[in-house]
Amino acid sequence: MLPITREEAIELLKSMPQQQSDWNHYLESEAIMRGVAERLGEDVEYWGMLGLLHDVDWALTKENLKEHCIKAEGILKEKGFDNEFIQILQSHAYGYSEIPALADKKREKKIEHALAASETISGLIHAYALMRGKKISDMEVKGLKKKFKDKTFAANCNREIIREIEQTGLELNEFFEIAIKAMQKIKDEIGLE
Repeated sequence: MLPITREEAIELLKSMPQQQSDWNHYLESEAIMRGVAERLGEDVEYWGMLGLLHDVDWALTKENLKEHCIKAEGILKEKGFDNEFIQILQSHAYGYSEIPALADKKREKKIEHALAASETISGLIHAYALMRGKKISDMEVKGLKKKFKDKTFAANCNREIIREIEQTGLELNEFFEIAIKAMQKIKDEIGLE
């Protein structure tokens, strides 16, 4: 179903100039998507690949946001990804006025809501871990929930997008637990303890 392996996807990302914070975000989004897919009985590899590559064009578009997720189409087509994968990947940027081509689109599929929520919560969890002296190994849902409710904490993190996980049938607390556990598994790769 996937035209390239995870290793090839990593090589694709490495072919562009990446910052460590971006790498962390790709790996975190992948891990969370895999965790969500596992809980929902979905294709773990497919969902993981969406998480890993969701910002595949970020290194090329961060200075020109209106191209973000648009350039991704050509990059992914060249690697053999089908239109459905590309459309799902682009859906995490739906509704952003900075990307006019996607500004009026709405997420409808379970997998789209999962991707948007997963890539968004990764930033909240990472910020909370940094606040805790880079510690994620003993992070609990209760603490994350407090930070989620505190709108001044990680203020750029859109809570409404995280709430979209409920469109998949998961409850918010369950999602917090899945996401924390997923990031704990890769803590060494993302510079956390």
